[in-house]
Amino acid sequence: MTETSAYTPPPVWTWDSASGGRFANINRPVAGATHDKDLPVGRHPLQLYSLGTPNGVKVTIMLEEMLAVGHAGAEYDAWLINIGEGDQFSSGFVGVNPNSKIPALLDRSGPEPVRVFESGAILMHLAEKFGAFLPAAGAERAEALSWLIWQVGSAPFLGGGFGHFYAYAPEKFEYPINRYAMEVKRQLDVLDRRLAESEYLGGADYGIADIAAWPWYGLLALGELYGAGEFLQVETYRNVARWTQAIAARPAVVRGRMVNRVTGDPSTQLRERHEAGDFETMTEDKRAPTPG
Repeated sequence: MTETSAYTPPPVWTWDSASGGRFANINRPVAGATHDKDLPVGRHPLQLYSLGTPNGVKVTIMLEEMLAVGHAGAEYDAWLINIGEGDQFSSGFVGVNPNSKIPALLDRSGPEPVRVFESGAILMHLAEKFGAFLPAAGAERAEALSWLIWQVGSAPFLGGGFGHFYAYAPEKFEYPINRYAMEVKRQLDVLDRRLAESEYLGGADYGIADIAAWPWYGLLALGELYGAGEFLQVETYRNVARWTQAIAARPAVVRGRMVNRVTGDPSTQLRERHEAGDFETMTEDKRAPTPG
C-alpha cells in the first residue's frame, strides 16, 4: 500500500462531488436542509431519530438500560433515519439537529419539546433526567464524565480516520492507514490500562462512559467494526476483551443493538421500535432489509 503519486493542494480548495468513497453521495461542504419533510412523532415522551451505527447504538442502549432499571418515563419511539438516502437533510431532521448527523432526540415530556443532538449530549441529558448511570457528584462523577468526553473526542480518529481510510476510501494509501492505525492502537492501550485498574471506565459501576465507548471499541474488539480485528490485533488487549464481553451479555445491550439496525442477520434488525413488545413480536415488516 503505497502512494502512486504525490498530491499538491491547490491554492483554493473546490468541492469535487465525484471524489469517490462509500459516502460520496451524501457528503457536501454546506449545511442546511435539501428538502422539506416533517419528522414522524409517536406516542412516547422521547422521540429518537437514528440509525444503528455506533453513535446511534449508544442512545438505544442507554434507553433500554433505563427501562431495564425501572424508569418508565424512558419509553421511546425510535424512527429510522436512512443516511444513505439523505434522510438527515430533511427540514424536519435539520430542525432537531442542525448538524445533520444521527442520532437526534426530541424530548416531549415537558410543556415544550426539547431538542438534543450529538450522542454524548443525549447520554448526559438522559442520565441527568432519570438520575441513573452517572454519579451525582464528586470524584466519581468527574471520572465518568472524563471518560465520556474522552470517547467523544477519540472516536472520530477511529471512525472518520481509520475506518474511512481502511474500509471506505476509494483507494488505500499507506500513510493515512498507518497514521490512524497507530492512533487506534494507542487508544486501545489507553482503555486497556484503565480497565486493568477498574472494572468499568468510570469506576466500579457500569455507566454512561461504558455505554458511550462500547459501541465503538467493544464492537472493534469483537471484530465487528471494519473487519479490522486481526489487522489491529485486538485480541492482545485482554482487559478490553473482558470489558467487551461483560457488556455484550447485558440484555439491554442486546436489545439496544437491534434498534434501527439495517445490516447483519435480519433476525437482529428492528427497523423501528415503538414499544417494548416489538422485540418479542418482530415480523418481517418491522425488520430492515439486508442491503444487497
